[in-house]
Order: sequence, then C-alpha cells, then structure tokens
Amino acid sequence: MKNLLLLLLLVLGGLTAQAQKITVTGRVVGASGEGLPGSTVLERGTSNGTSTGGNGEFSLSVAPEATLTIQAIGFKAQQVPVNGRTTLPDVQLVAAAQDLNEVVVTGSRASEGRSNILTTAPVDVISAREIKAYAQIDVAQILSYVAPSFQSSRQTITDGTDHIDPASLRGLGPDQVLVLVNGKRRHNSSLVNINGSIGRGSVGTDLNAIPTASIKRIEVLRDGAAALYGSDAIAGVINIQLKDDSTGVTASSTVGQTTKGDGDVFQADANVGIGLGGRGFVDVSGQFQNHSYFNRGLPDTAPLIYLGGSGGQYPASANTEQARRDLKAQDDALVKQNGFNRNDLRVGSADTRNYGGFLNSEYRLGGGLTAYLSGGVTHRTGKSAGFNRLPNQPTQSDLTIFPNGFLPFINTKINDQSAIVGLRKGLGGFAADLSNTFGRNELRYDISNSVNASLPQGPGIRNQTEFYAGTLIFSQNTTNLGLARKFSEVGPLATLNVAFGGEFRVDRFQIKAGEPNSYINGGRLIGTTPTASGSQVFPGYQPTDAVDKSRTNVAGYVDLESDVTEKLLVHAAGRLERYSDFGTSVSGQAAARFTLVEGLSLRGSIGNGFRAPSLQQRYFTNVSTQFISGLPNQILTVNNENPIVRNAFGGSGQQGFGVGALKQENSRNYSLGLTARVAQTVTLTVDAYQIDIDDRIVLSSSFARSNATVNTILGSLPVSRVQFFANAVNTRTQGLDIVANERLVLGEKSRLGLTAAANFNQTTVRSFNSTSSTINNDQTVGTGNLQNTLFDRQQRTRLESGNPRSKINLSANYNYGIFGIEARTVRFGEVQYKDADPARSFLDQTFAAKWITDVTLSAQIIKQVSLLVGINNLFDVYPDKFIQNPRNFETNFSVDPTLSYNSTLDNTNRGRFVYQANQFGFQGAFYFARVNVAF
Repeated sequence: MKNLLLLLLLVLGGLTAQAQKITVTGRVVGASGEGLPGSTVLERGTSNGTSTGGNGEFSLSVAPEATLTIQAIGFKAQQVPVNGRTTLPDVQLVAAAQDLNEVVVTGSRASEGRSNILTTAPVDVISAREIKAYAQIDVAQILSYVAPSFQSSRQTITDGTDHIDPASLRGLGPDQVLVLVNGKRRHNSSLVNINGSIGRGSVGTDLNAIPTASIKRIEVLRDGAAALYGSDAIAGVINIQLKDDSTGVTASSTVGQTTKGDGDVFQADANVGIGLGGRGFVDVSGQFQNHSYFNRGLPDTAPLIYLGGSGGQYPASANTEQARRDLKAQDDALVKQNGFNRNDLRVGSADTRNYGGFLNSEYRLGGGLTAYLSGGVTHRTGKSAGFNRLPNQPTQSDLTIFPNGFLPFINTKINDQSAIVGLRKGLGGFAADLSNTFGRNELRYDISNSVNASLPQGPGIRNQTEFYAGTLIFSQNTTNLGLARKFSEVGPLATLNVAFGGEFRVDRFQIKAGEPNSYINGGRLIGTTPTASGSQVFPGYQPTDAVDKSRTNVAGYVDLESDVTEKLLVHAAGRLERYSDFGTSVSGQAAARFTLVEGLSLRGSIGNGFRAPSLQQRYFTNVSTQFISGLPNQILTVNNENPIVRNAFGGSGQQGFGVGALKQENSRNYSLGLTARVAQTVTLTVDAYQIDIDDRIVLSSSFARSNATVNTILGSLPVSRVQFFANAVNTRTQGLDIVANERLVLGEKSRLGLTAAANFNQTTVRSFNSTSSTINNDQTVGTGNLQNTLFDRQQRTRLESGNPRSKINLSANYNYGIFGIEARTVRFGEVQYKDADPARSFLDQTFAAKWITDVTLSAQIIKQVSLLVGINNLFDVYPDKFIQNPRNFETNFSVDPTLSYNSTLDNTNRGRFVYQANQFGFQGAFYFARVNVAF
C-alpha cells in the first residue's frame, strides 16, 4: 500500500502543467459602502469559493480568465470577470428581495457544488455569522440550537461524559453520525459512554475540540451516506469547513454568567489570514475558553447525616416518633457544629478550560500541483463532581481524613491533535486528490478529594486523597485517493459526473492503567464488613483492563451523478469495505431530484449502510461506581472478547453468558421530500425519512448478583453487577424535517430574515436479538431474569424517547443600518423516563415540552468593531422536576415502614437531583456580551 501511494504521488507530481492560477483579492460592500461579511464569492462553473471576512474582504485563487459570482442574503447577485486582475475594486451589491441558497459540497462528489435546495438530499448550512450570533460557544451546543435534527445536552455526574457531550442526529446515536473536516474523516473520541446518559454504550466525536473561531461554515447532511463516506454515516454527515481567508484579522471576546451568579464564561479568539505571494494562504485560528460550573442541586433531605445508616435513614433502634425526633435533634446539632452543608452535591456542568489552535493552508507548488495542510491541537481540562460520601458511610469514606464525608472530583485532561495533508492536481481530465488524515484523542483521569477506603488509615499513615486513575487513547490514520470529472453530453445524458477512489485506514485504541492505589483492595475492614476498593467515585483502570488494539480498513468507492435532463438529476454511489477484525461490507445508494414545475421539485433516496463496532466497544473494560435507586454499586463493564461474555454457562472451565462476537450494524435508509421556491424570497424543504437498523450495538443493562446464574459467573470478583456490549436490538427511526426561509428587503438599509425549522422523529425497538443460550434459557420469574436484563425497559426508553422526539426552531433577524436584532425560540419536545422494573412503574415520568427563547442586540460601533449583548433562555425556563415522594422529606418521623423515609421511592437522590438534562439542560437564564473586531 505504501509503495502504491508513493507511485501515485510521483505520477501526480510528474504530470504536465495545468493553467496557472492567480489570487484575486477584493471587498464586497452594500449601498452605503459598509462591508458585507459572510457574502459568498464563487468561481463560476466550479465548487471553488470562499466567504467574505468581517469587513467584507475576500481572497480567492482562480483561473486568470475566471468569472466570479458574488452573492449575499438580501442582495442581487453580481457576475464579475477577473480578466487577469489580482485586485478588484469594491463590489457594491444592490439590495433585492432575493434569498441566497447556499452552495454545498457535502452529500455528493460532483466537481461542482449545488444550491442546497437543488441537491438530492437535505443539507443544512450554518454560517460563521450564525455561529457568532448567540451565546453558545461550543460547536455541539451551537448545532443543538440551530439545527433541529441535531440534539446535544450537557450531562452531569456521569464521569467522562460530563466532559465530552454526547450528540445525536435524526434521533440516532452519537456513533451513527460521521464528522468530516474539510471533507476528510474526523477521528472519534477515546471515551465510551457507560453511565446512565443519552448515548449510553456509544462512542462519538468530540465536536468541541474544534474552536469556533476556525470555522467558516458547517454543512449538515440529513441522509444516510455510508455508500459515500463509509462507516458511521447512518444518520448523516456533519462537514466542518475551516476558514480560508488569505487577508485580514478578526477577533472576538465573550463574557457572561447565569442570572443566579454562576456558570461564568470567558472566551477570547482570533483568526489571521495571511497571503503567500499570490500562490496560496495560511489561515490560523486560536481560542481560549473558560467555563465555570453551575450548581442546581437542592439540599439533602436524608433525615440523618452523622447518626443514621448509609442512606441517612433512621436506625431500627429509633422505633418511636419521639426517639426519632430526639435523634434528629442530635444530628442537626452535629450538622451545625461541624458546618456541614446539606447542599452537598454539584448538579450542573463541569468546570472546563480550553486552549485550542487550528491551521488551514494551501500553496500552489507549480506545474498545476497544489499542496494543502490543515489541522489543530486542543488541550482541555475539566473538573466535575461525583456523588458525595457521607460521614455515616464508613465503608466508602474515612473519618480520619474526612470527618464530614467528602465530595469527590473527577479531573480530566483531554488532548486532541489532528492533521490533514494532501495534494491536488489534474490527471487526464480528472481532478485528483491524494490526502492523509491523522487524528488522536487522549482522555486522562485524575481523582481528587477522594480516598481508597480499603487502604489502612490513621495517624502516621500516608492518607492519600489524589489518584491517577488511567488514560484512554484513540488514534486514527486515513489515506485517501479520490478522482472526479464532469463529462458533458454523454450519450443521452446532459452531464455525467464520475468520481471514484480508495481509502486505507488504521484505528488504534489504548487503555493505560492507573496507579495501584487507585484500584487495589487493601483489605481494610469495618468490623467484619469489607470496605470499598479503589479511589472513590472512579476506581482506576487496572492492569487487566489495559489494552492496545488496532485494526485496518481498506475501501473502494464509485460515485455517479447526472443531469439526465434539465428536470431530472440522478445520483448513485457504491462502496466496498473490508475490516481486518470482522470482515467485508457493501453499501449502495440511489437518489434523484425531479422538477415538477418551476420552483417545485421532488427528491428522494434509498440505500443501505453499516456501522462497524468501534474498538472501544470491542475492548473497553473497567469498574465504575454507579448509583442505582440511590445506592452505590460497583459495576464491571466487561469487553465483548472477555470469557465472561463469550464462554457458555455450564460444564467445565470459565462460566459466561455465551454471547457472540460483535458484528456490524446494518441499516436501510429511505427518504422522500419536496423543495420549493416561492416569489424568489421563500424557500421550503420538507423531507420524510425512515432508517431501519439491524443488530444495533448497545450496552446491556447491568446483571445483578441477585440472579443465581450471574452470581456464579462473577464468582469472587469484587463487583455487584456486570454489563457488556452486544448486537442486542433492531430499531426503526421515522421522522420528518421541515425548513422554511424568507428574506425580505424593507428599504435601502433595512433587511429581515425569517426561519422556521422543525424535526419530528420516533425510534422504536422492533425486536431483540440474543444468541446466548445462557440468557435465552433463564426462565426466572419476575424482572430479574437474564432475558429481561439484557435490554430492560429503562434502556429501551432511553433509546426510544430519552431525547426530544421533536424540536421546532423559529428565528428572525432584522438589520437597520448599523443596528441588528436576533430573536430565536426553540421548542424542545417531551422526553420520558421509565424504571427498569415494571413493578416500579410509579417512578415513570414524562417531562413536558418547553420553549427556550434567546435575544441578541448588535451594533456596528465603528467600521472595525461591533458589539453584541443578549440573553439566552430569556424567561428562565427549566425542565419539569422529578416527582418527589411525600415520604422523602427531612421532617418525616414516621416509624411505620410503609410510611417512613425511603430514598429509593423517587429519582431525586434524597431531594438533591431534581432535573433531567436530556432536553436543554437546566442552567437557566444566561446573559452575555461580545465584542467583534475585524481589520
């Protein structure tokens, strides 16, 4: 493979010279001479283009005889011949009631881009202007509020998932959407989500590792695209286009905080474009971001903090109301004496600090050969809290070190690096592109304000409270060669675009063990009761968890697109991939768009796809502390290759569940839609879709020792539950996307933009899969049997309705002269929670839909400086609270077991954890100010 790539590189370099390009610079302005940032500048007849900078300036490498098409929202497009000039006079656009339809390149390998209402599949375009319009400063949060089909919300008290946001597209999982940067595959995160969050069991892409300052625009393809781009593209593709300005400097700074005085944000970023003597450009972006935590936890309602049992309940000896009142008075005195704060959890976002830099560059080497280089480095630190340990929990705490208990913290360091290097050149009439893309994501865990309760404690002994708990690393290297050419008048076809190519990829996943004290059991007893081993809140990765696994993938693809007639566009693609660890997959897609009448078209697609099991899903193993019904459990997540999973139960040797090896998910995608353009100012797209996925990979529910078979399988392992990955379910997702835009010119200086967009989706688990005789043969009465546990009703609900089933986005922007106002309201649909046990269905709850409204005011203070002020969640809306059982109040003194305090009777974890995070979080109202500078 290396020799082949070297040969191809030499061939590219030795071809005859193509026409020399020149770099053209200029500025796009409005009627009053004001710069028009975000205008589109295209070399007519190609997909080569750029957008203008903060002062309307642009720079673009084009053929000397090229003609530029220059457009902006609310203005009439202009055609400007280059005629060999390198500097153009200001291009003044005339106001017109005409919408700009963004030209997109995602979803097709055609050599020319198409307007996003003229494609065979729906594509959303989020511009740099939209990215800077509101308070969100992370890519995942920006997309969640701008693109209705995309959903991401920050989690809390979910270990590593507090620091890398799980996200979904069209109601599917984080690992079923492919992320590209400049059209090249972006590497996944090293983290696999194993706690009770959205995306449980999945591995996504850390979108927040890409600084917003480096982004020119984001294209979101809402269609299955495995045949075009490979594994992971079942739900669609997010393509992040980096800035490619060759002149100018832009910078911005944002400050803000919630109306409750926490959650402070400070961000500063800058972007510099540098021309390279007319032969190329270097675009450099840097960003610093500091986000302080917020806390929406409420006071602990456990009756007793010091004198009760491990759950804070009354001991059996307090068997009268007066005895309980007396004990409560004594405990309250200790709380006051020791200064214990009953608000003893941190329920909200983590503390984070992020440093990032990105580069995007291109240089013409001569002979028609162009080299390009892009990539970036980000370093993010985070600090999030776990569940606290009370002073009456001696098996998990130590009163010598923490006489008042402790709140442990998970500290993370996330280092992310990426690089894309490539060459482009004409090859026999084809546009050839040879590239190599490398990416690496590393997540390190350090635990602080904690203790390994199993180690000897006391005077004269080192009382360790900080632990290195291990590191996760994922890296990926992708080499790609693609060729594309547009033919005219091929037989009966008006045009035919032919693209084909190949790809070679290497994935690698590593787990590095923590220090011994982060995981060992030191043997300490409280009387005869064993104490918990490992650093509390997050036991470190053990040497037996450590892995270093890799695999290779070889793929080839072909892509055909033809304007069969002026009314009919047809697109077909096919892809063959072979993975070294599980075999071969073939996927294909056919799509078409037909113009019914002028301004109204019908489009649709049908295809199949796949998703390969990630290396993390195949090899991840650890022990974590998770709270179930308010009680701590040591849960073993064991990888699919482990004998506990793979071996059959019974007979001699290791006992296990007998589950087969992970295999690929297979999908079938169907979509049908309409696109319309009315009176040159209104565009409307409506697209329905259905996605069937067979053998979907999920993380099983946790199997408890209370089942005799599980107890035998776990043997003497110091854990109470076990969970693993399996191709356990078949699902169907159906949905509808609607997007409408209107752009109006109300006067020489007045423009109004209106957008209405919505996504409605429903995922249904159609059937369950299990090849395990151990699981299938368990006929235990009740919900504790293995068949029910493989994928219980709580996990099913999380998959089917844990994310909003609908989202509606209504927005408007109005500009008058130097002033502007942006207003947006987003309706996050209802979500549901169901308990794993049907007998506890009294805990089931539906959380109502809510509207979140954001408003921003802006002013162009001087030519180079603009100021924005605004508030997100203007009306301080929160999700519905978890229902709290009336028995679980601090002042309940009842001695009747059927009426006394019992924290397992609701989901508030002793009244402290009252909001679920899966709709829009629970930060509340947030106000901010931002200054933008452009030179």
